[in-house]
Amino acid sequence: MAPTVVVTGAAGRIGRYLRHVDGGLRSRGWELVLVDAVDPGEPYTSVDIARTDALDALTETMAGAAAVVHLAAIPHEDTWEALLSTNIDGTYRVLEAARRAGVRRAVLASSCHAVGFYPAGATAAADRPVRPDTFYGVSKAAGEALGSLYADRLGMEAVSLRIGACIDRPLSTFDLGIWLSPGDAVRLVDAALRGPVDGPTVVYGTSANTRAWWDLSGARALGYAPQDDAEQFVDEVTDYTGPDLLGGEMARP
Repeated sequence: MAPTVVVTGAAGRIGRYLRHVDGGLRSRGWELVLVDAVDPGEPYTSVDIARTDALDALTETMAGAAAVVHLAAIPHEDTWEALLSTNIDGTYRVLEAARRAGVRRAVLASSCHAVGFYPAGATAAADRPVRPDTFYGVSKAAGEALGSLYADRLGMEAVSLRIGACIDRPLSTFDLGIWLSPGDAVRLVDAALRGPVDGPTVVYGTSANTRAWWDLSGARALGYAPQDDAEQFVDEVTDYTGPDLLGGEMARP
């Protein structure tokens, strides 16, 4: 029997990629249980992780699962109150439900905006301190911290993925460095579900971009082998004229 993976935020963009691109995670041997507050277009469990009563429903849904992929979040800058209830409290509820249900591994969708005030261009190691660029970035840094706590204190295998521009294709010259293709998103999450983990793990998530500056060694150590390169779209993107960092830009999912 295929191991079960609970996917929160299954109706979102990355959730759709994990379900459909190149057969998604199912083609890689995973049975998916979908969770979202909106209908993803196939059988799912309706749970709003921002609600204080979501914990019991999440715990019941995760019973017997091998892992959870936590994507559910507000995917952009918003008010502190909204991000607190969904992205921070919601991540706590997902991890606590996983602990109660005996789930072995949690893969958390973090973001490049957790480190968005580092300048672009220089090699970015995953072990440097967070420098969030927005309240959204703060919420993702908090998610990484929660994953670290549940790993160190409670023994869960927590993998946080600092995802770049995970969209169909890069839109600007800046995106040429941080694009994560739909196909590579599937490969990255599959590696995060399978790869060797020793304590809390934070890795960057981009494709094998010619202009990349993020260090992918941590993701590769999990077994991630990116196959795409944003450079194929170099003649189609717009010129980026903003600051040489992510700070202040609207976050992408």
